[in-house]
Amino acid sequence: MQARRRVLIVAFEGIQPLDVVGPAEVFSTAEQIAPGAYSVDVVARAPNLLLTRSRAYGIAPSKSLAQCRGPIDTLIVAGGSGVDDAVADELLVRWVRSAARRSRRVASVCTGAFLLAAAGLLDGRRATTHWGRCRELERRHPEIDVDPNPIFVRDGNVWTSAGVTAGIDLALSLVEDDLGPQIARDVARWLIVFLQRPGGQAQFSAQLSSVPATRAPLRELQAWIADHLGEDLRVETLAARAVMSPRNFARAFRRETGITPAAYVETLRVEAARQRLERSSEPVDQVAAQTGFGTPETMRRAFARRVGVAPAEYRSRFTRHAA
Repeated sequence: MQARRRVLIVAFEGIQPLDVVGPAEVFSTAEQIAPGAYSVDVVARAPNLLLTRSRAYGIAPSKSLAQCRGPIDTLIVAGGSGVDDAVADELLVRWVRSAARRSRRVASVCTGAFLLAAAGLLDGRRATTHWGRCRELERRHPEIDVDPNPIFVRDGNVWTSAGVTAGIDLALSLVEDDLGPQIARDVARWLIVFLQRPGGQAQFSAQLSSVPATRAPLRELQAWIADHLGEDLRVETLAARAVMSPRNFARAFRRETGITPAAYVETLRVEAARQRLERSSEPVDQVAAQTGFGTPETMRRAFARRVGVAPAEYRSRFTRHAA
């Protein structure tokens, strides 16, 4: 019989509450559905430490770090506005490093990745964090392969996630890894959330993540592309619409947006296809045609690059109908 898996969520003063509560509720709900699966504790330096700075409510740990001896199944480090002070806390960093050695797997939510990085647990690994802090994580720790796009990343036994609600997706994926997809679906239904989004799904929309072009004609072209994804959007066609030569257009577009025209078009098409897969039961080949990919194979290759899973797999794991 599988022993109860011990989950510790490491917190500190100034945490983002949902970074703690989201994963805790996922594991606690899994324990209700499958009794004996998990024990969950929120831990911090002191048992009476108030972890939030909100005047509306407070969160306190159930145990102190000193009380957490012995093997750990899953060590999760939360993030929040207080993470910089937490990283400067040498005792906390040493404890995280030591606890990781007796953990089967280690994870972080949001800026909790900075604590894992300070403990040396992300060296040489691919990782992510909240999109707003990815560049800073990369600057502070060039030894980490920081990917700003995915909702969560798994590299061996180390998992890192994007901000806030992404911790729920991460925890659901950990539950699925332990107990199988059926229990994960049951937990998602009980919490009234969609089944966990694939880790490769972008943290936010392509149009929000892209940089608007400086010149008005290119900005207008960006908006036009989003409304005409099913049309011919080759560089030559876009250049003609911008009244530029293809070579000059490609250079100007990349210089002003930080991305090539082809990559920009593909990213928007993937997002449009993703939304159709989530919201409808249209056949994959129909979705491919309507979003400008032309063939299912072309869309499959684009999804492999941008999302990390095939379109059919994406639909099966993250769809309104499944929820």
